[in-house]
Amino acid sequence: MRGGVVLLGVLTVVVQAGVVGALGLTVAGRWWTAARRAHVAIVRTVAGSAVVLAALVAVVATGGSLYLSEVAHFTPCALCWYQRCAMYPLAVLLSLAAWRREQTIRPYVLALASLGLAVSTYHYLVEWFPELEGSACDPTNPCALVWVRLFGYVSIPMMAGTAFVAIGGLMWLSGAAPRRSPGPQHPQPSSLEEPTHAGPMARA
Repeated sequence: MRGGVVLLGVLTVVVQAGVVGALGLTVAGRWWTAARRAHVAIVRTVAGSAVVLAALVAVVATGGSLYLSEVAHFTPCALCWYQRCAMYPLAVLLSLAAWRREQTIRPYVLALASLGLAVSTYHYLVEWFPELEGSACDPTNPCALVWVRLFGYVSIPMMAGTAFVAIGGLMWLSGAAPRRSPGPQHPQPSSLEEPTHAGPMARA
């Protein structure tokens, strides 16, 4: 049980390192050519698979939340359920979008991820400052209760918030993916046009 929780924490730190690295290259690219080239190369590499990667993050986050509640027996609080209401649909929508290679769900995914991140941020603050806890939380299962805090800062809302940030960032990158072109279009001759070939009388 403990190993599964630690694995989720390690995955969270790895994703955070990737997000910070990407942001660092974006900022450094304003002044350094090498950083700009690295940023462009990463965008070109990731953009085409961004929806698939976002689906993977959402599915792992969904599975992780179910593991924490059903296997580790961490009872989810009200704020946990609000975050689940944002994450679980993302797992389904992004999986379908990855399978169908859809890009049209991008604004809806960004909206859900933003709402989920807002709740995760508030929940994380409540863990550190219990006086911020609102009346919506159950006194018998307070939102300020910290079930796990790995590496000194990685708690459950931090895991969820990291997943929402990663999903939002990947969907933003998906906008840089090249669109499929329909291919060259050959004009069809109109039935009203005269044939272009010349008959025997025209050659005479």
